[in-house]
Amino acid sequence: MSRPEMGSAFRHFCAWFCCCCSCCEEDEPEEKAPLLNETLLYFDREAKKRRDQETNLWSEPGDPSHSERDDDRELYNLLQRRSKTRRGSQGYRRLSVDIHAVRQVRRGVREKWKMILENLGFMAEAEALLTVSATESYDRMRNAPVARSLLQTLYSETSIFRSKESPPERYMFILDRLIYLDVAQDFLAKARRFYPKGAEDEDEDPTENLPLLVTRANRDTPGEEDEEEGSGIEAEDDKSLD
Repeated sequence: MSRPEMGSAFRHFCAWFCCCCSCCEEDEPEEKAPLLNETLLYFDREAKKRRDQETNLWSEPGDPSHSERDDDRELYNLLQRRSKTRRGSQGYRRLSVDIHAVRQVRRGVREKWKMILENLGFMAEAEALLTVSATESYDRMRNAPVARSLLQTLYSETSIFRSKESPPERYMFILDRLIYLDVAQDFLAKARRFYPKGAEDEDEDPTENLPLLVTRANRDTPGEEDEEEGSGIEAEDDKSLD
């Protein structure tokens, strides 16, 4: 083959090769698109689950139906009722107030735990130790029986839990971590010291330590200002329960 013929053949090869590459490059995004969309949807679902746990602090975090415990069922029903109520209506605002009040009680318990953990020296680790996800499993707990026993002791011998119902199961997972770190007994001692049984006055005004929103709601019908304060992130949270 002469040099001109070789040059011509090479140019045809390059044209064919580049064309194939171009076609492949055009098809590649289409092939990757479904995988990318599924990945994004997965991370979006996981983010919503985390927000849901952080916002509602479910007593039984491993129960996706939120129906195994009365307190979880009550909060879940409130969220469902509000999701079906016209946003901005009086009914919506009243439900937001009720949801906010339930969440505040749960946050109050969590803050007590955080204070004790920080007092034990876990200043940087407190948030991580208190984080419980929906995927937590009793099977993976290292010391489930001991953790449950400690939870009952905290419930019966301290005022760290305000509810008269059984203590939230989510704190069993936290106690399991503290047992592994060999500080569970220290935590119990601190809880007895800072929150002794009977220290809280049962007859105190329940609105005294709640936010202004709840106090207003008990006095009168909440207005637009209440809606902004009480429903802030709740609308987004509702979507995570669908």
